[in-house]
Amino acid sequence: MEGRIRARAMRLPGGTSVGAAHRPLAVPALFDALGPGQLVELVDVDGRLHVLLCDGGRVRRYPAGHTAELAAELEFTRAGLRRLAFGTGNRLLETMAALEVSGRRLEELLLGPAAARLRDGPVVVVPPAWLQSMPWALLPALRPLALSVAPSARAWLRARTMPEPPRRDVVLVSGPGLTAGPDEVKALAKLYEQPTVLDRGAATAVRVLDALDGSWLAHITAHGTFRADSPLFSALHMHDGPVTVHDFERLQTAPYRLVLSSCDSARLAPSGADELMGLAAALLPLGTVAMVASVVPVNDTATASLMQTLHRGLRRGLTMAEALRTMRAEAAGDPLANATACSFTAIGAG
Repeated sequence: MEGRIRARAMRLPGGTSVGAAHRPLAVPALFDALGPGQLVELVDVDGRLHVLLCDGGRVRRYPAGHTAELAAELEFTRAGLRRLAFGTGNRLLETMAALEVSGRRLEELLLGPAAARLRDGPVVVVPPAWLQSMPWALLPALRPLALSVAPSARAWLRARTMPEPPRRDVVLVSGPGLTAGPDEVKALAKLYEQPTVLDRGAATAVRVLDALDGSWLAHITAHGTFRADSPLFSALHMHDGPVTVHDFERLQTAPYRLVLSSCDSARLAPSGADELMGLAAALLPLGTVAMVASVVPVNDTATASLMQTLHRGLRRGLTMAEALRTMRAEAAGDPLANATACSFTAIGAG
């Protein structure tokens, strides 16, 4: 069945003309859109990373670390975040201390001398495909900033210029099997006027997809699975079954903003010439301007509290990246909350 779905998807017509997709990036337009912000593009050349720092109408290059060292450190860091998500007792403090050391090491390998050039403003990171699942907020230079990640400078620029939907529909979804899922959605519903709430038996695949289509803000708390062997069959689990990336691609208009508050929903798989496959990669071209999602599995209870902070920021008019920065600042004093907050990233135009 998966084979038949793949074959059919490959034969469907695309929504973007080939000519538009291959036009050169308009660099002046990129700088205009950045304003006081900075864009950090990481380039892998023969096993060595180079940092292209774009700001103030200039592009400067800085050497960074070796990819082999970086890959080993990243695996250690992701394992530490998973331990913190589900660990107990004094080892939380020990693991967080080890992650702080790892964060400084990652910063040295990823940014090199460019870390000292970052200002207190919005920062967009454009990494190679295999680094999209990096917990960027663990890097000391990036943690206090309004940080977002984009698949490419072109994708960020396109998202930056997308118009908002005419109606501000808010959709809140809770899937099955989560400790704090229904309570999380109920608490968030109090922050909005007349949101669409789908939980328990109402959160079926068809009803969820119908509600998401064209919405201004959607929040989904649901277990998910990432399929490294076939990323487009990665799924979020609703009460009557999974909603796969293929299902999301059938939307007429993806949610303008989307929060995925459980599992490692931000994971993407590299494919071909530095292309990406996964939920985020599918939704951005369909009209989603910004997503918040986690790069590792997260603790349900800790996440539920942090999501209220995130949405209060969004209600005040903050961007996704700015609301995440506020969430990290509030979580700084608690090891579990801190690790959970650092596991989330903003994808797209912040």
